[in-house]
Amino acid sequence: MIASHLMELLLLIELLLFGVQLSVGALTSNYYAATCPFAEFIVRNTVNQALRSDSTLAGGLLRLHFHDCFVQGCDGSVLIDSTKDNTAEKDSPANLSLRGYEVIDQAKQMLENQCPGVVSCADIVALAARDAVFISGGPYYDVANGRKDGRRSRIEDTINLPPPTLNSTGLIQTFARHGFTIQDLVALSGAHTLGAARCASFKKRLSNFDPNNDVDPTLDSNYARMLSRSCTAGDDTQVGFDFTRTRFDVNYFYALQGRMGLLTSDQTLYTNPQTQFIVNGYAMNQASFFSDFQQAMIKMGALDINEGNQGEIRMNCRQVN
Repeated sequence: MIASHLMELLLLIELLLFGVQLSVGALTSNYYAATCPFAEFIVRNTVNQALRSDSTLAGGLLRLHFHDCFVQGCDGSVLIDSTKDNTAEKDSPANLSLRGYEVIDQAKQMLENQCPGVVSCADIVALAARDAVFISGGPYYDVANGRKDGRRSRIEDTINLPPPTLNSTGLIQTFARHGFTIQDLVALSGAHTLGAARCASFKKRLSNFDPNNDVDPTLDSNYARMLSRSCTAGDDTQVGFDFTRTRFDVNYFYALQGRMGLLTSDQTLYTNPQTQFIVNGYAMNQASFFSDFQQAMIKMGALDINEGNQGEIRMNCRQVN
């Protein structure tokens, strides 16, 4: 325990004093150096405490960042609550299983106490995702900050999120529209090494799949039977994407090789030659996956950001100012 705290403290000192400054467009990794120098430490400490209480939140925090950035860019819009006049992104069927909002709220409250009106909710989401990955055994990467919070959050905008039923062709096209390569797609899909999915997201694969097959033929038969048993408890039952759902590793790619990809959008990566060889490469070389994941996350964190007067610094992440 002491060694873990010491490692975190040394990492913080190294990053503050000697870290290489990352710049991505208008974003920079030292954005809060003068205005809120302990911003990253506060977020990391909040995430660390949350994961000690519930390690399954790691996947939730990482998914929050993805669902934020793929809808109107990385602007914290996924955090906004619905009102009587507007149904927000978080109440879309695609977002009902998102978790970790309370962790973002807690970090925001602590930051407001320390540096009022300085750190955006969008930056907190990006930092929390990075820290969740690192604390769960994944790679550490610099997060360039300076995102402004968006003022729009509408349920209809979530149509941009790739559904769990999408095949590899659809995934490649969807990610390409955001400037991602096929390698980026597979690396970011590796985020599913953390977390779980509801039975409602994959139950169609388990019975009456198509006119010729009762069960999805790309699914291992023993695994399909195990999923069927698990899902007898109902559509909201959660099943891990791999068997180490709280550890960031390459077991997700092993699962795809064994025809145990949970969602259609997972297993499809192993049925397309364009993505299969990347899956095999990551399964054999964790360092390669970690490196590509780092770069893809940095790229994703810069999607369609708000700058200057385009956005705001929300006082409360759940509502616009």
